[in-house]
Amino acid sequence: MSDFRLRVFASVARHLSFTKAAQELFITQPAVTKHVRELERSYDQRLFERRAGRVSLTEAGRVLLSYAEQITELHRRLDSQLHGLHDAAAGRLRLGASTTLAQYLIPPILPGFQAQYPRVELTLLNGNTEQIAEALLHGQIDLGFVEGQVKNRDLHYELLLHDELLAVRRAGPGGPPAAALPLAEVLRHPLVLRERGSGTLEVLEFALREHKIKLSQLTVAMYLDNTEGIKSYLEASGALGFVSKRAIEKEVAAGRLEIVPVRELHLTRRFDAVWVQGQPLPPAAQRFLGYAHQRLSDAAL
Repeated sequence: MSDFRLRVFASVARHLSFTKAAQELFITQPAVTKHVRELERSYDQRLFERRAGRVSLTEAGRVLLSYAEQITELHRRLDSQLHGLHDAAAGRLRLGASTTLAQYLIPPILPGFQAQYPRVELTLLNGNTEQIAEALLHGQIDLGFVEGQVKNRDLHYELLLHDELLAVRRAGPGGPPAAALPLAEVLRHPLVLRERGSGTLEVLEFALREHKIKLSQLTVAMYLDNTEGIKSYLEASGALGFVSKRAIEKEVAAGRLEIVPVRELHLTRRFDAVWVQGQPLPPAAQRFLGYAHQRLSDAAL
């Protein structure tokens, strides 16, 4: 129901890149340019400035982005409500989620969905981002939720919400640093990191690469395959880790872990819903996706 041109525009606006928007939407860059130009002609306004190879939003573009985000959210809510008017959803829904999502974001919204659609039998597979992608491609799950930077061209990705990784260590008597520490100082700590194939490690690796730093140059005390293990390790050691802000609220509030602000390092990432490219989602999966968008956007407010 929503205008695909608005999706294209919003993707360019998020990335400030026509190339990245084309990659995200699995269309060509000329097609992205065509859709944006059609919108510009429709509104008789320039939406982007293109100077010296850089893309930025015009004032009109910023206004349109604000409304485009609201329109997208209204469409999701409308779909969820209309589907909820009858209880045709039934059968099995096989979900998969990478570790952070499977531990902290997806389970709390499952009971509400089950109450609304009691005839849907739910299962949830937990794995890292790479494993969830493989499960989708092998037909083992219907809908996945993942984090990370690298996209598989055989899968379709849809933004669920944004997240941030924070540097974390065992809380000390003096409390966390009052000012952000230089990146070089932080990386002198022994580090406990997620395993290869995880979206968390992928985001850190990409960010360090911008500073010409390789993982092989770091002192890694341990690689662990789940966030709970990392948090327990940190509490018992002098190591430092990088963990989702959504995963450490209780430990920080209890004074067991502390956040270490780091200068020059910004570890933002996306949480995406993902399914096989070109294949329609089963009705139950469509409903769960709409429900997840609504519940998680409400929680982020």
